[in-house]
Amino acid sequence: MQEFSFLYHSVLQQSLSAIIAFSILGVLQSALNTLGYPAVTLFIMIESAGIPFPGETMLLLAAFYSAIDNHLSLPIVIACAALGAIIGDNIGFYVGRTGGKAFIDRYGHYIHLKPEHLERTERFFAKHGDKTVFFGRFVAVLRAWAAFIAGVNQMKWSTFFIYNASGGIIWAIVYGLLGYYTGRIFDNNFSQVEHLASRLSLVLTVAIIVAAIGIFFLYRWRKKHG
Repeated sequence: MQEFSFLYHSVLQQSLSAIIAFSILGVLQSALNTLGYPAVTLFIMIESAGIPFPGETMLLLAAFYSAIDNHLSLPIVIACAALGAIIGDNIGFYVGRTGGKAFIDRYGHYIHLKPEHLERTERFFAKHGDKTVFFGRFVAVLRAWAAFIAGVNQMKWSTFFIYNASGGIIWAIVYGLLGYYTGRIFDNNFSQVEHLASRLSLVLTVAIIVAAIGIFFLYRWRKKHG
């Protein structure tokens, strides 16, 4: 009986996940068919501004469509994605810079964010803010929040813009090409494209974490023996 119950809940959870994924994909397809290129810019801009939104999925889907039909051009899709990423991140940066600290001071305790945590991020951004902004574009959680956090920590805008724009452009190229060429291979099977993209994101996240840990210990070693 317990095995049946476990199997039932497992199948139910998978079914719900599939329904939700299908619904989101339907919304993206509808937006892309109705608005075209502006939908790519809009969805990615919303996600980059700090609002949970399937921006990366929209980029992959648009690039996928450009591979299986002639209605969309891959270079324009990539350009629209990069534009949306840059605009959205600058919105998030501005919000964080002008009102982010007050928001965290007032509501941070609801998400267990204390003033001392903010002090640590300020020290961290003073040393590694540029790298965080650049590589944050390739990490799911940081992609939506890195710009806001940079603004909260009063990062210099010119520095933020250079690393943010560089990260946004490279991200758009990498995932645009991924969606396009996997679309050529997995014709009419977008789920395979999403699967490969999630694997790539995981690999990049692990690589960034490992590199950060390695740099930290190398710095500590040099400081101790230097």
